[in-house]
Amino acid sequence: MSTGAGTPSRSGGSTGSGANGGGAAGGGSTTSDIPARLDRLPWSRWHWTIVVGLGTVWILDGLEVTVVGNIAGRLSEPGSGLSISSGQVTGTAAALYVAGACVGALFWGRLTDHFGRRKLFMITLAVYLAATALTSLSTEAWWFFLFRFLTGFGIGGEYAAINSAIDELIPAAYRGRVDLMINGSFWLGAVGGSLLSILALDTAFLPENIGWRLTFALGAVLALVILLVRRHVPESPRWLLIHGRDREAEEIVSGIERKIEDQQGHALPAPEGRLEIHRRGSVTFLEIARTVFGRYRRRAVLGFSLFIGQAFLYNAITFGFGAILTRFFDVPADRTGYYFAVIAVGNFFGPLLLGKLFDTVGRRVMISSTYLLSGLLLFGTAWLFDRGSLSATTLTACWCAVLFFASAGASSAYLTVSEIFPMETRAMSIAFFYALGTAAGGISGPLIFADLTSTGHVGDTVLAFQIGASLMCVAGLVAAALAVRAEGRSLEDVATPLSSTAPSGVGVG
Repeated sequence: MSTGAGTPSRSGGSTGSGANGGGAAGGGSTTSDIPARLDRLPWSRWHWTIVVGLGTVWILDGLEVTVVGNIAGRLSEPGSGLSISSGQVTGTAAALYVAGACVGALFWGRLTDHFGRRKLFMITLAVYLAATALTSLSTEAWWFFLFRFLTGFGIGGEYAAINSAIDELIPAAYRGRVDLMINGSFWLGAVGGSLLSILALDTAFLPENIGWRLTFALGAVLALVILLVRRHVPESPRWLLIHGRDREAEEIVSGIERKIEDQQGHALPAPEGRLEIHRRGSVTFLEIARTVFGRYRRRAVLGFSLFIGQAFLYNAITFGFGAILTRFFDVPADRTGYYFAVIAVGNFFGPLLLGKLFDTVGRRVMISSTYLLSGLLLFGTAWLFDRGSLSATTLTACWCAVLFFASAGASSAYLTVSEIFPMETRAMSIAFFYALGTAAGGISGPLIFADLTSTGHVGDTVLAFQIGASLMCVAGLVAAALAVRAEGRSLEDVATPLSSTAPSGVGVG
């Protein structure tokens, strides 16, 4: 048992020089086993607190995106209380939400690396809560547009702050499945959004100027509940450690260990491995760019491929989803929400059921196979659609099969970029690739796929499917060659922190 310069721990500790082992960043160094202690923890109730407090926000994102798409028709009606057209809702407002998410990811991502995970995931959720609540009060189009942008601005920041915090708090043996399950929970929100919009649009239950407002207000209420739970989530001890606050990190980890030992009734095993950190000032944008695109350029290519592939596959299916069912299969427009709820369930079960394999079979095999399988299945769907062999039900079943694998693959893209770059650049790396994928989906998607799926020609819709399938298969092949075997490994082993005095354990690929 070793102890640090700060609070003693039953399982380990830190030793420091300069800044008395627990001061501000800049100067001196410290040697700590805190990362090893976090990674050797067994799964516990404390970890479920992290999952609920941090992970459930994706449900809100899914709820937001789905509700707005489904209630566009109601908002444009004269009695809605809002002077806006359906095209403005699905066009201008949707584009502003996407733009807000991209800007927010980059803005908050930088601050998350600089000021810490906890401070930012509290602020970004508060921004989302306020913006979506104010959206429900819209009486003018400009007000609706402004707060759709700010809602996206908060959600974009959540992706950077939350994914970095989750990966740094969850033990290495569980990191893959937890990350996939959390990112996949977006589709639980999509299911809820589909069903909620059906209820909100039913004037037998709610007046036409009230129902849509309550859907946004519900999002704010859910965010408030999550905010209350999130108060109990600590700062990342890993972030504290590299910022010279190792005494605080020691106190947090010791407290977690005490809780888990009390629950289990026996002492935890001794940690293995220590990390020496040299305290330094803030990392500049130039250093982040050199690290991500220079030292880890192969990993940057991997992240780029994964995000672009999944963005285009999802746009190939979801853009014009309702139009395809209505135009080719005569499904009434007010019934398409049920079909969307079905494929949303398929999306959720992919990460839920396949997630464990990313920790056991491994990242490279699972990432490449989920991308390739979803691409090949979409090629098959395009062929059947072209032959006229599908009905609305069987097409939806095909989409479910495609998205079962695609959702696990897409979730693994977020997992990948959150664990393959150094600690000091983590949130900014997540933010960059998230913004890249979101922009590709929100800008390129409408330009390419909306026109193809709206022409009413079978061949154009088939081409949309084939484009998405091709890019997904290319990303799968890139993953087969470049994916990092990060399963069960400490984040510091996958990508050594820039502050570490030890050489990288994985090279610069």
